[in-house]
Amino acid sequence: MRLDGFGILVKDMGAMVRFYRDVLGFEIEEGEDAANVYLVKDGTLFLLYGRKDFEEMTGRRYGYADGTCGHFEVALHVDTFEEVDAAFAEAVSKGA
Repeated sequence: MRLDGFGILVKDMGAMVRFYRDVLGFEIEEGEDAANVYLVKDGTLFLLYGRKDFEEMTGRRYGYADGTCGHFEVALHVDTFEEVDAAFAEAVSKGA
């Protein structure tokens, strides 16, 4: 078995699409009002689900933590320690 992808349940799809597309450079074809976003980044399936849309899709209600709570972590690769600082600065300059 191998990990093929992961999904994130999002509160504000527009903000998340703009972040992953405009700040991190992910290629996202769906619009900011999409119920679900499916994309592949470096061979990994990456899914964004609108919380309410996912609840409708599954017929269940879920509880969510409020505020900045660290529900998940996404690890992005760079080749050198110097590139970490450059990638961070670029993301911040784009609004992260």
